[in-house]
Amino acid sequence: MFKKLNQLFQGSKESPEQKYLQENQLSFDSERGPLIKNIVINEKWSEHLEYFSNRKLQNFDDLRKLFQITPQINEKIDLEIASQRYVERLGNTQEKLLELKAIIQILNQYYVMFLRDK
Repeated sequence: MFKKLNQLFQGSKESPEQKYLQENQLSFDSERGPLIKNIVINEKWSEHLEYFSNRKLQNFDDLRKLFQITPQINEKIDLEIASQRYVERLGNTQEKLLELKAIIQILNQYYVMFLRDK
């Protein structure tokens, strides 16, 4: 209710949430999940997420759970980068793993800033 009233008084001014979505080229599709730069994250990265979360997550749809598991995911990614032993079946490289970490960070920031109970 407050959000609607706030938007009404602001007129055409963009909300912080809209700005964040535009700056990070982030959008959400009800069927396909989150998209960054028009790339369906679930299609490209779900197998990686399942591996790094120890099968706790199969897709990026549950941002709360992703936020909770992120420390474990980041630790596994950092270990793989540090050891330079990349999982071949996933086609992991340092660049791909850093890209995955950046995607997770964008989604986590969105969750913290706009969805999480304060």
